[in-house]
Amino acid sequence: MLSSRIALHGKQAAKVSCRQFSAFQPLFQVQNSNAGNATETQPKDVFTWTDFFQLRKQERRINLGSSVVTALLTSNASWAYLSTMEIDPMQTIMGFDPLVVVSAGLLASGAFGYLLGPIFGTTVFKMRQKSNLADYNKKTKDFLRHVIDNRVDSSSQSFSNPVPDYYGEKIGSVSEYRQWLRDCHAFRRKAKEFL
Repeated sequence: MLSSRIALHGKQAAKVSCRQFSAFQPLFQVQNSNAGNATETQPKDVFTWTDFFQLRKQERRINLGSSVVTALLTSNASWAYLSTMEIDPMQTIMGFDPLVVVSAGLLASGAFGYLLGPIFGTTVFKMRQKSNLADYNKKTKDFLRHVIDNRVDSSSQSFSNPVPDYYGEKIGSVSEYRQWLRDCHAFRRKAKEFL
């Protein structure tokens, strides 16, 4: 008798739960259809985090390309100047062999040109992305604020627990940012366990 009441009560509970679910089912369908309409009516000019990371990669490529070009230009300009100089192999320049000084001058001019590259690269990037530049700069500030707020304390690093990308330079997508957050959390946990 008791078991039949429990069985009957279980069937009634199942019917009630099915009724409750079926009562909410149209609500979910309405919400899903509204969500579909919201995505259709959403403006397509919204600057997303995916767009930000794509533009960030593009800016890095432009800066790298301009660095290579300016390094080659300054090296060639210094070679054009140094190749016309008359050097006495018997005389030293500041106590060094003249060939060593000329080689060091070439390398220094190439390094200087490489450092000048991002100045021109950033100018080219800004000219190419005038329409997205305000949104890009705003997202850059937000991204850097997130990195500063979530990065770890580097004073507790060790060989077995290195700091995960302190400045967030290697983050190139939303998934990589989430992985960076997980790495920071793991670093903090290990630092607390071992200290």
